[in-house]
Amino acid sequence: MRKNRLRAVNSVALLVALAGLLPEAALAAAGAVTHLSGAVVARRGDGQSQILSVKSEVREGDVIATAENSYARLKFGDGTEVVLRPNTQMKVDAFKFEEQRPREDNVVLSLLKGGLRSVTGLLAKRNAANFRVQAPNATIGIRGTNFGLLYCQNDCGKVPGPGGNPPANGLHVDVSDGVIVVSNTGGSQEFRMGQFGYVQNIQTPPVQVPPGQGTQVTLPPQALNQQILGGTVGTSSSLECAIK
Repeated sequence: MRKNRLRAVNSVALLVALAGLLPEAALAAAGAVTHLSGAVVARRGDGQSQILSVKSEVREGDVIATAENSYARLKFGDGTEVVLRPNTQMKVDAFKFEEQRPREDNVVLSLLKGGLRSVTGLLAKRNAANFRVQAPNATIGIRGTNFGLLYCQNDCGKVPGPGGNPPANGLHVDVSDGVIVVSNTGGSQEFRMGQFGYVQNIQTPPVQVPPGQGTQVTLPPQALNQQILGGTVGTSSSLECAIK
């Protein structure tokens, strides 16, 4: 009888200990900040906010926000790197990557406002169907690539566009390497290296834009010398991103 009680007490103690570990496991880091300039904040999934610095964790559920004249470079567990432009908000909706369990791969990032450039890592190469980026008016399927996204909603006045005019409202995409597929209720369109695209709203299909009329995602001067996966941010052998 006494042994049974002792076992019960030990079992309860073990459950309590495990319960205490659950929040930590649930908040396991998806990645980290490797470079930043200016003010960058993470709104955690629990509603708390944290000012980020180099080496700060990025977690599933976070909304990463850059202030004016600020940028952040993030590196995720599979090697994917993302540079956020000033006045940008991006949410880490899901991040699951275990090198030995490719069937469980799942990455979903949401660009809520602003712009980003990214070079994808191992997950997009081995399990492209489970890596996507969402914007308010489209979903972007990634096929292992270097790409830029810029979402404008009357807030891109300081972004250089074609002919010196601000970019139109909507989603602008450009591909420096690889392939992306942009889809919404209006249809789908594939974009390859050197191509530009535009999506006006969620009901209009994505369309290709001539290079001379396309909007390429640019980065602040501080990012010029930062290296991503062995190459300058936003560059490839055939297309160099303007850094302004």
